[in-house]
Amino acid sequence: MTTASWRDRALPAAVRVDDLLSRMTLEEKTAQLYGVWVGAATDGEGVAPHQDEMAETVDFDEVITRGLGQLTRSFGTAPVDPALGAQALARAQRRIVAANRFGVPAVAHEECLAGFTTWGATAYPVPLAWGATFDPALVEEMARHIGRDLASVGVHQGLAPVLDVVRDLRWGRVEETIGEDPYLVGTIGTAYVRGLESAGIVATLKHFAGYSASLGARNQAPVRAGVREFADVTLPPFEMAVREGGARSVMAAYNETDGVPASADPFLLTELLRETWGFTGTVVSDYFGIALLQTHHRIAGTRAEAAHAALAAGLDVELPTLRCYGDPLAEAVREGAVPETLVDRAAHRVLLQKCELGLLDENWAPEPTTPVDLDSPRNRDLARRLAEESVVLLANPEGLLPLAPDTRIALVGPRADDPLAMLGCYSFPSHVGTLHPETPLGIEIPTLVDALRTELPDAKITYTPGCDVSGDDTAGFPEAVARAAEADVCVAVLGDMAGLFGRGTSGEGCDAEDLRLPGVQGALLDALAATGTPVVLVLLTGRPYALGRWEGRLAAAVQAFFPGEEGGPAVAGVLSGRVDPSGRLPVSVPRRPGGQPWTYLQPPLGLASDASSLDPTPLYPFGHGCSYTSFAWESPEDAEEAENPEDTADTAADTEDTAGGPQPEIDTDGTYDVSVTVRNTGDRAGAEVVQLYLHDPVARVTRPDVRLIGYQRVELAPGEARRVTFRFHADLSSFTDRSGRRVVEPGALELGLAASSADVRRTARLTLTGPERVLGPDRRLLCETTVSVPE
Repeated sequence: MTTASWRDRALPAAVRVDDLLSRMTLEEKTAQLYGVWVGAATDGEGVAPHQDEMAETVDFDEVITRGLGQLTRSFGTAPVDPALGAQALARAQRRIVAANRFGVPAVAHEECLAGFTTWGATAYPVPLAWGATFDPALVEEMARHIGRDLASVGVHQGLAPVLDVVRDLRWGRVEETIGEDPYLVGTIGTAYVRGLESAGIVATLKHFAGYSASLGARNQAPVRAGVREFADVTLPPFEMAVREGGARSVMAAYNETDGVPASADPFLLTELLRETWGFTGTVVSDYFGIALLQTHHRIAGTRAEAAHAALAAGLDVELPTLRCYGDPLAEAVREGAVPETLVDRAAHRVLLQKCELGLLDENWAPEPTTPVDLDSPRNRDLARRLAEESVVLLANPEGLLPLAPDTRIALVGPRADDPLAMLGCYSFPSHVGTLHPETPLGIEIPTLVDALRTELPDAKITYTPGCDVSGDDTAGFPEAVARAAEADVCVAVLGDMAGLFGRGTSGEGCDAEDLRLPGVQGALLDALAATGTPVVLVLLTGRPYALGRWEGRLAAAVQAFFPGEEGGPAVAGVLSGRVDPSGRLPVSVPRRPGGQPWTYLQPPLGLASDASSLDPTPLYPFGHGCSYTSFAWESPEDAEEAENPEDTADTAADTEDTAGGPQPEIDTDGTYDVSVTVRNTGDRAGAEVVQLYLHDPVARVTRPDVRLIGYQRVELAPGEARRVTFRFHADLSSFTDRSGRRVVEPGALELGLAASSADVRRTARLTLTGPERVLGPDRRLLCETTVSVPE
C-alpha cells in the first residue's frame, strides 16, 4: 500500500498540506477552523466573557466525524487531576483520529499566563511581576518550564503572553500586562515567547491589538488611539515577539479601534502582521470574538457574515467552540457568498502548523511519555526566584526595614492570611477554583502570616484582618488599632482579590472607578498610621494604587504584584532582610486616585504645568525601586581612577554629561556606545537595574519627554563593580511621522543612563547627521547591551 503524500515526512510540510487539502471536502476543511469546548458552563459563572450566552451544546461524536481544529481547555475548565486529565485528553484525541477520514488529531490549547492554568500546576507571579524583575532571562526560563509542563500532558498551544501596554491603570487586566512601556513589554514578552516555543509549544500573542487602551478602562470598550500612538506604543511589543521571538500564533483582540473591530481588520491581521512583519503562523480569535462581530459590534447581520468578515481579514481559527466557522460558513461558501479560497487559505495555515507539530505523522501518539509533575521542586524554585526579584521596595526613609529579628509585630490586613492574596485571576485557584469551593487548592501557597513566622521565629507576631478586601465593614478596626498600638511595628498587608467579571477587585472584567485602595482599606491604613506605631505597608495587588495620601506617614512601603505561590516567603524574605529587594516599578504609582489615564510616556504638555490644576506626576515613577545596599554610578574614567569606591558614592546621583566637550555625531544609520560602571558600595549583595532613556529635544511630531530604549539588571557582591555598555543604534530613535512612515530624522538626541524614568544619573548628548531614513520591517528593535569587568 502506497503512503499518501501528506503522510510522507520526507516531503516539505507545505507539499504535504497541499496534498491533504486537495483530498478534503468543504466540511472537512472548515472543521479545521474551529475548536470544541467540552464542559463549558452556561450558568453565568464561566471563565470567558459572554460564555453563558455564547456557549452551545455540541454533539462531540457527530462533530468529530469531519475532523477538528482545536480542543479547548481540557484541563482549565474544571478541576481535574493532571495525570488523569492527560489520559482523558489522549482518549479524546484517539476518538477524533478514529472518527475522521484522515486520522488528523486536534490541537489542544490551554491558558498559561501565570503558569499552566490547571489544578495542581505551579502558580507563578503574574506578568506585571515579570516586568518588575527587569530580568528577561529568568522569565524565559520560567516559560520554558511552563511549556514542558504543557507538553507533558499533551497540550500543543498556550494562550500567552499578553503584550498589551498599560494605558489606564484602572483597567482590570493591568495584572496580566507586563507594564506601561513598550520596550519593557516587548523584551520581557519576547523572552516568554522564546521559552514557551523552545519547549515545542505554540505561543499565542494577545490581544492584537489596542485592547488595553479602552475608553474609561472598561473591558472590551472601544479604543480611540491615534495612528501614531497605535504604531509607536501598542504595536512594537507584538512586532518584537514575532520577529525576535518566533511566535507562531496571534490572538485577535475583542476591541474595535476607530470603528474597526480587530477580528475583522485586514490591515492588522494580514497587511501588517503577515505582509510587513512576515508572520507565517495562525491567527486565532479571542473567545467568541467572531460571534461578537454580529452580536455586539454589529458589523455583521448573520453568523455567516461574521465568519466572512473575520476570515477575509485573516482570522484563521474560531475559539473556543464552533459558532460561525462551522455550518454557517460552509453553507455561505456553497451559496457563493464566501469564496472557498478563504477557507483554503486558513485551513492551509492550520494544517501547516499541525504538520510542524507532528500531528500529521502516521506514528503520532497522544499518550504522555513522561511522569506528570506540574509543581515540581524546580518549578517552585523558579517561582520563588521570580517572586523575590519582583518585590519592589517603594520607600524605606528611616531604614526600619529589614525588621529586627526579635521585634513585636502587629500583622494587620485582609491580605495577610489568605493564600489567594498571592494569585492573579488566571492562576487556576482564582480562575476556576473559586467556582469549586469543595476542591482543595491543589498546591501549597504559604500566606504572609505563615511565611513571616517562619522567617522571624523569634519575633512576637499577632494577626488580625481589620477589614475585608472590599465592602464597608469597619467592625474590625478597633482590634487592629489595639494590636498596632501595643507592637513595635505594624505591618499592614492590603491589596486586591483577583477574580473574573466583577467577582474580584482585579482581573478580567474587574475595572476600577478610580485608584483608591478597595473597600475601607484606606481608612484602615489611616487608623493604623494614627497609632504612632511605625507602619510598614505591604501591597499585594494587580495594579498600583494611589499612595500620596500616606506620603510621609509610613515607615516603609513594599509593592508586590500578585507574586504567586512562593510570594509569601518572598515578601517575608524582603521584610526580614534575607532577600535584598531588587524589583523596579513596571508601572508608575500615582499620587492621587483620579486624573487618569496617565502613564510616563508623555510629551511636554502631558506633564505637570501651570496650564492645568491637575498634577499627574506620580508618587513613584516608572523604573523606581530601592535596595538595602547602595550603588555608585561612575563614568568609565571615574572607575579607573577610584581607589576607594566610597570616593564616588556622594556624587552617584549627580546628572552629568558623559560625552564631555563637543557633542559626537553619528549617521542616521550609525551606532554610539554609552557606558556606566556600577559599584556596590554597601555591605551586602544586591542588584541594580541600569536603564537607558531617550530624549528627543525637537521632532516633527510631539514625542514622549523620555522613553525607555534599553536596560540591564546587574547583580553585585559588596565592593564589586561592572561596566554596562549600551550600543545605541539610530533606529531606536525612530517614530511614526505625520504620513504614517517610520522615520529616523537627523538632529540632536540625549541618552540618559538612569535609575528610573525620573532619576537620570548620566547624560550623553549626540547629533544624528545625514539624510532622513525611512525604516522598513528590518529595523533594529533591540538595544545591544554588554556587561564587563572594569579594567
